[in-house]
Amino acid sequence: MKIKDIVNRDIVNLTNCEFEPIHIPGSIQPHGFLLGINIHSWKIDFCSGNIQDYIPSTHQAILGNEFKAIFGEKKEALIKDYIKKNALLSSSPLKLKLLGYPFLCTVHKSNEIYILEAESAKENSKKVADVYDQTSQFLSYMNSTHTLKELCEMVVKGIREITGYDRVMVYRFDKDYNGEVFAESVREDLEPFLELHYPHTDIPVQARELYMKNLLRLIVDINYTPVPLYTVDNGEDRNLDLSLSILRSTSPIHVQYLQNMGVGATLTISLIHKDKLWGLIACHHYSEKNLTPEIRLAAQLQGHFITSQIDIRQSNEEYEIARKSNIALEKLNALHLSANEDAFKTVVQNENLLATCNASGVAIVFNNTIYKNGLTPDDRNINKLIKWLSVFTNNGTFSTEKLLDFLPDVNDYCEEASGILYHSLSTENDDCIIWFRPESLTEINWAGDPNKAIVKDANGLYPRNSFKLYKEIVKCQSKLWLQPELNAGANYAHTLQKQFNLLIISQEEEKYRKLSELLKETNSELENINWISTHDLQEPLRKIQMLSSRLLGKEDEQFSETVINSVQRMNNSAKRMQTLLIDILKYTKIQHINDSFETVDPHDVLVEVLSDLNEMINEKQAIIQIETLPQITGIPFLMKQLFTNLIQNSLKYSFPDKTPIVKIKSLGICELNSNSFEVLEFSDNGIGFEQQFAENIFNIFSRLHSQEAYKGSGVGLALCKKIMQVHKGSITAEGIENQGAKFKLYFPLNHE
Repeated sequence: MKIKDIVNRDIVNLTNCEFEPIHIPGSIQPHGFLLGINIHSWKIDFCSGNIQDYIPSTHQAILGNEFKAIFGEKKEALIKDYIKKNALLSSSPLKLKLLGYPFLCTVHKSNEIYILEAESAKENSKKVADVYDQTSQFLSYMNSTHTLKELCEMVVKGIREITGYDRVMVYRFDKDYNGEVFAESVREDLEPFLELHYPHTDIPVQARELYMKNLLRLIVDINYTPVPLYTVDNGEDRNLDLSLSILRSTSPIHVQYLQNMGVGATLTISLIHKDKLWGLIACHHYSEKNLTPEIRLAAQLQGHFITSQIDIRQSNEEYEIARKSNIALEKLNALHLSANEDAFKTVVQNENLLATCNASGVAIVFNNTIYKNGLTPDDRNINKLIKWLSVFTNNGTFSTEKLLDFLPDVNDYCEEASGILYHSLSTENDDCIIWFRPESLTEINWAGDPNKAIVKDANGLYPRNSFKLYKEIVKCQSKLWLQPELNAGANYAHTLQKQFNLLIISQEEEKYRKLSELLKETNSELENINWISTHDLQEPLRKIQMLSSRLLGKEDEQFSETVINSVQRMNNSAKRMQTLLIDILKYTKIQHINDSFETVDPHDVLVEVLSDLNEMINEKQAIIQIETLPQITGIPFLMKQLFTNLIQNSLKYSFPDKTPIVKIKSLGICELNSNSFEVLEFSDNGIGFEQQFAENIFNIFSRLHSQEAYKGSGVGLALCKKIMQVHKGSITAEGIENQGAKFKLYFPLNHE
């Protein structure tokens, strides 16, 4: 059996520093030993090379054997029971004697391997009872604090008392994962780090990910020699994921970083809030130092106290801000505003609009007009800004304390508008409200130049070795928008949107009112014109007809043929004009009909129509074929007018040498646009028309033929369309030139 180590010798280089595989170092720290047990066979697949320092055996003798064959069935049963009972496998230590030596062990699962980590069980320098007494005392201190900072200060003091580290810090991340020492308890002779900032590169992404998985990390001796892990060489990829391991070997870059700081040992506890890494409890010692598992857990428990209190303490700190914002918001909502654009002048000048979000300036944009108050950019820059915001946010919301990060040309006005809170109030235009905050010059004390956090040269990759105080002045950045301020802004934007909608509705109502008045005036004028057309104009037409008839009827007068033809043409023109005026009157009267609908039998209506058209039918020798027709809901006299026009149309546009045939039948019930219609069809064998004119023929005064070829006013089919609209139905036409035409009438079954 061949055995090999799994040390990752390429763990870090110049090209993979940002993706350093720190979770698979293939080695551990020497203050304990590690076994990797296959979860199925319970064979020992991995073993650290230092096991002989703790028990009388070697990794060569152990690897490949079943656990019980080396340590006995009883020990295997104890471990299985421990695994079964502990959901958090590494949270409480298992006391176990292996080959006669006492150990405190933790077990966790890594893929298909149970990782057992064992540390020697030594006499505690502090009894467990004492540790928990201190923790209980800490709880009483916690109840006496009010702010998050006070709580963190109490935590670092309590952890330092329990653990004995030289320095204990609460390290808090900002949104970019730059860190700040938020609270500190330190040995008096050491330089304090309180309020110093550290760049995000000091704790890279992969390290933060591990802090999310493994909440406690211990380095006993910075100058340790890594212990390799061994496995049976069977040709497979034998990496072992040590993300949750307590003994996991540390990145050489991180070790060198700590050495540059002069640190000898560390303990790190993750502070997780809302599923994100909020910060760390970082403990430093300036010589090597180990802790018993009980003391580690006591320290970790205090970390849990912090995370459980973050929301409460932050809420307490933000309560006063929220209270003032809500008071301002209530006063704004209590304003009685008019339903016109003067309302925005009233709102924007109200001091509560600025107080709502603790802003220094505000602008409301409606209908391309800017209403503003306080410290704001000029109108030109506001217009540029809202054009960008509407596109960038897709007419949504946006807030930032550093607009410069998103819009490089903001330098022109960053003094008055480094921070903005924006709410779009329309999806169709640039209507919006924007609160502004001015530049707030901030001095940040960095522990060394953040631009030199990692040093690269031809020989390799190195962490910075200078932690000399570096001061940075941050420009074009405002104070942070706190959540209560963001909430208040969103609430008032919703209220303002209602005001916008009310104003838009009022403007639309005013527009429609004016249109209605204009339409009423126009209709009145049209009625006057109709009266003149149908009454005043018909009088001279009747006189023309009467005089022309008298002239033609005088037997004692001899007129030339030219004169007679002229008088006849004049008489015919007067008749056509009279017919046109009558048709116009019929057309305009239809829109004023308010007759109630009733059930009508089309057969009865057609009997009357055919009786009225008897002379024309006989003259044309036409055949009218009527099939069984269903009853229809309609207005009887309008249906008579409709049927009359359609039959007259078929007779008028028939061939002179061909017997006209008009067929009238039912096509049954048809579904259109989720509505049901009874459909009647009038078809003929006349001259027809080209289908491209199927819609135009329903336009008033529309004619496809000359007056000389076919007499008529061009109103008949327009009248048919109007009648069908009154019935809330429709009419369509199909034609084939020289083969006939079909007209389909759609009567709705429901007139509600």
